[in-house]
Amino acid sequence: MVDIARPNQAKRKRVKRILWASVAVVAVAAISLGVSRLKPAAPSVDRAVVWIDSVKRGPMLRQVRGSGTLVPEDIRWITMQAQGRVERIILRPGAQVTPDTVILELSNPELEQSVRTAQLDYQSAQAAYTNRKAELESSLLQQEANLANIETQYKQADLDLKANEELYKEKLISLLTLEQKRGLEKDLKNRLSVEQKRLAITREGMTSQLAPQEADVNQRKAQWELRRKQLDDLKVKAGMSGTLQLVPVERGQQVGPGTNLARVANPTNLKAELRIAETQTKDIRIGQYAEVDTRNGVVKGHVSRIDPASSGGTVGVDVIMDGPLPAGARPDLSVDGTIQLERLDNIVFVGRPAFGQENSTVTIFKVGPTGEAVATKVKLGRASVNTIEVIEGLNPGDQVILSDMSQYDAFDRVQLKG
Repeated sequence: MVDIARPNQAKRKRVKRILWASVAVVAVAAISLGVSRLKPAAPSVDRAVVWIDSVKRGPMLRQVRGSGTLVPEDIRWITMQAQGRVERIILRPGAQVTPDTVILELSNPELEQSVRTAQLDYQSAQAAYTNRKAELESSLLQQEANLANIETQYKQADLDLKANEELYKEKLISLLTLEQKRGLEKDLKNRLSVEQKRLAITREGMTSQLAPQEADVNQRKAQWELRRKQLDDLKVKAGMSGTLQLVPVERGQQVGPGTNLARVANPTNLKAELRIAETQTKDIRIGQYAEVDTRNGVVKGHVSRIDPASSGGTVGVDVIMDGPLPAGARPDLSVDGTIQLERLDNIVFVGRPAFGQENSTVTIFKVGPTGEAVATKVKLGRASVNTIEVIEGLNPGDQVILSDMSQYDAFDRVQLKG
């Protein structure tokens, strides 16, 4: 049996295989293109682990918050006025003190000697002053005696002149005798006037002549009192009523002038020193209402001082308490403070997102009715501690995820489950 060649049929088979191969390639390409154009599947997020809040319209209270400590308003540092050595520490921090309570005692032998020397100098100056005063008073008494003697002589001469004038009228004495009596009376009158002026000058000059000795006495006395006060200050006293907070020296330590020996504070008059982020302090003003949380109660107060400079990215703000502090409040107690900036009426606001800063635009996932959350651009405005103003992108009633969703930045939607 002989095979008969059929070239047309083989050709048709090859063409048919090529056509099927082309169809398969086109189909694969179409499927790949379609798949590539499909949106990626939305990742699932457990509803229980995210924070969802509703957008609201109404009043919003703007506040800023910071942490800090309670510090006394009345603080007294007790410093050393002279050189000394710590001999005895009587009280330790925490003790209640009064102005005359002795906290510690120091010694200074040189100061003790200088006190005795200053006392002797003062006594010597006093003695010199007393002697000089006695000399001047003696001289004054002598001049008063001379004045009295001349005054007596003058009165006698005046009487004698009047008698001789009567005798002269009766022609019982000569004119020469009368003129002699007149000359004597006139001379004594002049001497009396001179002695009176001299006595007045002497009396007025006593004060000026005693002034140098008096000034020396006062100077010596001041030096003695200064040295004596410095010696008394070696018994260091509190100087005010309150609580002893700090004694930064130890027994046997040598300290010099200006060294801090102790710190006393009034624990009943405390203020809060808060540290507020410098980016949040631009709207803080003196007198604004504030609340301080002592962890044992909230106390109302007001802003009393704002630091002019920042430190470490924060600004110090002092809050004075307007009410009594709760039990257990003490200096250096850690507290949290909230300052009320302003009240905004009839605005759209929402809870503050994890990365939502004031006056910024952020992407927030808005939750739809089917549980799918879609990434939405939202423009934010003024911020408070827990809330922030919504300017664009959301409407009252919308629900949004406020938790940190940065791990889903590559997706434009997520599916909430649970």
